[in-house]
Amino acid sequence: MSKYIVLVLVFFGTVFNSSAQEETKVEKEVELKEVIVVQKKKAIEQKADRTIFDFSEQPQLNSGSVLEGLKKLPGLIISDVAGMMYQGKQLEVYLDGRPLNIYSNELNSFLEGMPANSIEKVEVITQPGAEFPATSGGAIINIITSRTAKNYLSATYSSGVNFTDYDKTRARFNNSLLLNAKNKYFGWQLNIGQNYRESAQLSTITNKPISSPSVILSDTDADRVGRSTYVRSALKFDLKRDRLLLNYDVNFNNNDAYTLANGFGFNSDDFSKTKSNRQDVLATYQKYFDDVTKKLEFRFNFNRNASNFNLDSRLSNVSILDNSSLQDYFNFRIDYSQEVNFLDQTKISVGTLVDELSFEAENNNIQNLYYTRRTAAAYAEFQTDYKNFKFILGSRAEDYLIKGNTDTADLTPFKQFKFFPNASAQYNFDPQIFVSLNYNKKISLPSTSALNPNNTNYQNPNVDYSGNPQLQPTIFDNLEMKISAFDYAFVGYSVSSAKNQVVNRVSETSNTILNTSINVPELRIHNFNIGLPIPYMLFTKGLAETLKFDFNPDKINFLYAYASYQMHEIPNLNTKGFWIFNFMSQILLPKDISFIANYNYSTPNGNYYYFIARESFSHSLDFTFSKKFLNDNLSVAINFDDILNTNQQGFGSAGTDVLLQSKNDTRRFGFTLNYKIPTKNKLAKVDPSLLNNDKKEEGGLIGN
Repeated sequence: MSKYIVLVLVFFGTVFNSSAQEETKVEKEVELKEVIVVQKKKAIEQKADRTIFDFSEQPQLNSGSVLEGLKKLPGLIISDVAGMMYQGKQLEVYLDGRPLNIYSNELNSFLEGMPANSIEKVEVITQPGAEFPATSGGAIINIITSRTAKNYLSATYSSGVNFTDYDKTRARFNNSLLLNAKNKYFGWQLNIGQNYRESAQLSTITNKPISSPSVILSDTDADRVGRSTYVRSALKFDLKRDRLLLNYDVNFNNNDAYTLANGFGFNSDDFSKTKSNRQDVLATYQKYFDDVTKKLEFRFNFNRNASNFNLDSRLSNVSILDNSSLQDYFNFRIDYSQEVNFLDQTKISVGTLVDELSFEAENNNIQNLYYTRRTAAAYAEFQTDYKNFKFILGSRAEDYLIKGNTDTADLTPFKQFKFFPNASAQYNFDPQIFVSLNYNKKISLPSTSALNPNNTNYQNPNVDYSGNPQLQPTIFDNLEMKISAFDYAFVGYSVSSAKNQVVNRVSETSNTILNTSINVPELRIHNFNIGLPIPYMLFTKGLAETLKFDFNPDKINFLYAYASYQMHEIPNLNTKGFWIFNFMSQILLPKDISFIANYNYSTPNGNYYYFIARESFSHSLDFTFSKKFLNDNLSVAINFDDILNTNQQGFGSAGTDVLLQSKNDTRRFGFTLNYKIPTKNKLAKVDPSLLNNDKKEEGGLIGN
């Protein structure tokens, strides 16, 4: 067994050593005076505080929407009933380093409308440090869309088409164009795109009491059409030694749904329309010094989210729901860091932030919720290296003022000043093998979707959705230990203890279902996870020959296996854990065609907060074939998703006899292409991206 462990380490050591060599490989041709940097991106990269997933070179991830790509990431759970979690931690969603501040079905709609082939990479930050807002809660997922800018006009065109065939054929297609250039005065980037998607959703809610016959409370068949357009733009000005960055993003969503429904005592034929738009403005000023280790940055960010939801009966031709909301958010922050002469290498970081969010909700043009929150924060963090050790010690102080009112009463105010410490220790056995231990205390403020008393989902006489304006913030204590080898191989354990955790709760009264949010006084989530690569030549050539092989990451067939066990502890509730398995296989076919198979499965009967998975909530088999043409400028991929048509969900709700089942048209076929329009400029110089300029050299965020 020890020989096999050594083999795994040797395999990934040689793979990623060769990757590192390719990343720094420079080819020089004297005649043309040309410099070409050849980069090979890692599919997965493990760091002490985060895991980075590459999307740009992974056809199995970028063949559909961003939401569909995220669902394929090992360890990431996206559920209709409990939101988005990674290794047991609720995720705060960021786009290009800035918080989206949208949640629930509005967030899903936004991610469904964004093509996955417009994504560069995704960072899952499981241990946010002091420089991140304490309101990040358990973890952060940062979706990075940007590309590098060059000293000439360059363009990349991306497109994708997918089809499903259930009761009828439905189509989905997307197109996007990325342009960027730089001159001696400024640099600029422009990314424009659209997404059109037809989809189906079937859902059934059944009351199944033990002592009486089952009753179907709601059986719905929704035919949906979604339309999204977006523009992301950036300008960069070099002001002698300093730099000014300006970003403006705008997204529009226009979604329709025709829903046939029947159930206990009713039949309906309804039409719903959801319109939303999101605008985001960012200004960043970076001050540079003679000492290159000093960094000073000022950032101002403002975004606005407006949404309207209408539900009309096609049978009686009357309006059932007319709900709208408007959310404004701004923040201003200052960050400073500097290296000091202490031990081997030491850096001190300090900063401050002020932000404010206001949210208004209306029902039939009458305001029934006004909510505001203001946060003032300051932090200090100390990072040092000593021989093979790395230490981080930090603390963040935040002052909160939350208030508001409904149309009938004032909200319970929240005015507190709190400290949030964080600490990390890492020991490097080798540059690519380490063990780390991390702790942080965080807070999560209730999302505006959970507070909103108005329903922005489909409802009928037996089913209702409602927010809870009186929700209180959640305090987290997060502890994590991880052993990582060569990015892919790792073993980890984490525990997250929460007070006043916000969760969804489904209740049933007289055959009427209510889905709302509540605070749970105490909750603890345990998560164990392991990832292990297995080269196929181990079985064909044997151990001795495999150890002699000079691995190339582009020319190797292997299986990557991931497993995670998650356990939710809730007082006065007998809960069970569940396993999540992910297997990704890469096989290289003739003509340089890459075949990737991805299989996901979760075990049933485990508790997901107050929900019980009566069947696997993540079960699919996907195939992807890809090939590059035209000197690798054109990438083409063909995808077959959910081949077995097993991707569906079925949850029970603790304390009830209710069964909630849903099925989307997930079995689909399609293709995607990315074409990098070649340039004749042989002296092209690569410049940092404008859409997202990282603060930390190892991929950290700015403007959180």
